[in-house]
Amino acid sequence: MICGVDEAGRGPLAGAVYAAAVILDPGRPIEGLADSKKLSERKRERLALEIREKARAFHVASASVEEIDRINILQASLLAMARAVSGLRVAPSEVLVDGNRCPSLTLPCRAIVGGDASVAEISAASILAKVARDAEMREMHGRYPQYGFDVHKGYPTAAHLAALNAHGASAIHRRSFGPVRRLLDACRP
Repeated sequence: MICGVDEAGRGPLAGAVYAAAVILDPGRPIEGLADSKKLSERKRERLALEIREKARAFHVASASVEEIDRINILQASLLAMARAVSGLRVAPSEVLVDGNRCPSLTLPCRAIVGGDASVAEISAASILAKVARDAEMREMHGRYPQYGFDVHKGYPTAAHLAALNAHGASAIHRRSFGPVRRLLDACRP
């Protein structure tokens, strides 16, 4: 009962950070699992449906923009990971996490650098976290269309930085991140 864990959304200037925990069913293999960043959006969406259908257990969780600003992005990522694992309906025997740090858990946990490309459970978690975060950013585009969240998903692209300068920070911008903080500091009297 190996559980894979990965996060999505550490680098963006806006939106929550997401994490997923997945326990795959060896009797129901899923073809094409890979690091979510290496897959097209269409392929990620298709695989996410299959993972949700075939996995023994999965859970997606997040840490809010407010939590990111209060405790920093690393700690918020670890918090989202811990929430994802605690939300599983079955307890895994071991947790494998992409990266070099483990969240605070009561279960055995190992961090694996590059795990999203080499461990199927972590790849599946990577896909679920990315699909969930992208869905949230498309929803946020409906509220804040001037930023183009549906296209860049909150990452600091030239278009996003231009929109940030033109419109200021929205309620979902991470105030502790450099470009947003500098803009807010420049607007203070």
